[in-house]
Amino acid sequence: MKFRVGSIVYVAFSRDETTMGFAYPREHRDALIAGEPDLFFLPEPSDLRFNWVCCHLAGLDHEYMTELVTEAWRMVVPKFLARQRLGS
Repeated sequence: MKFRVGSIVYVAFSRDETTMGFAYPREHRDALIAGEPDLFFLPEPSDLRFNWVCCHLAGLDHEYMTELVTEAWRMVVPKFLARQRLGS
């Protein structure tokens, strides 16, 4: 299952629903993975060029997942829309 804004995918779940990939700033993903290496991991080599990181769903609680998905969505929508919907 994939979630899109137009043609841009910002969240995708694996077929077995054990992992989730999501939009994330490329320049910050190494730090995210280093901080929680049991939870986060890099996407397939063919997807490393994208602003994308992956995680194991079993390690996420609802609040953390909501935060990751919201920030992924914020990356792909126009800034005015993010401000309108989320404030800030």
